[in-house]
Amino acid sequence: MGRLLKTGSGWRVGWNPTASEFKGLVGAEDWAVELTEAEFNDFCRLAEQLSQTLQQIANELMDEEKIACELESSLVWLEVEGYPTSYTLRLIVLSGRRAEGFWSATAAPELLQAIQTLSVF
Repeated sequence: MGRLLKTGSGWRVGWNPTASEFKGLVGAEDWAVELTEAEFNDFCRLAEQLSQTLQQIANELMDEEKIACELESSLVWLEVEGYPTSYTLRLIVLSGRRAEGFWSATAAPELLQAIQTLSVF
């Protein structure tokens, strides 16, 4: 698989297998951060787990009930906050150069869907 970049309204995610150190890219319209392969793999894995968690608890919540859920590895920390169909996503890179990012409630669900179509993690 060659270089890949997916974009949408308020989000972008990319993968470059030939890059020497930073093979992954995540960002929004006005910011981006490159991630190492291990950071990117953890980001994708944790984002997928958060997405599944939201779907699993959706039926247990009242319509007006919000949720906040976080997961972390030794490399990245992710948090979703909001409703099962409308939630924000926060990222903190815990290793190396450190970085922080945020996706709006309109961008986060699309980003998580795009991550599911990547087969790199």
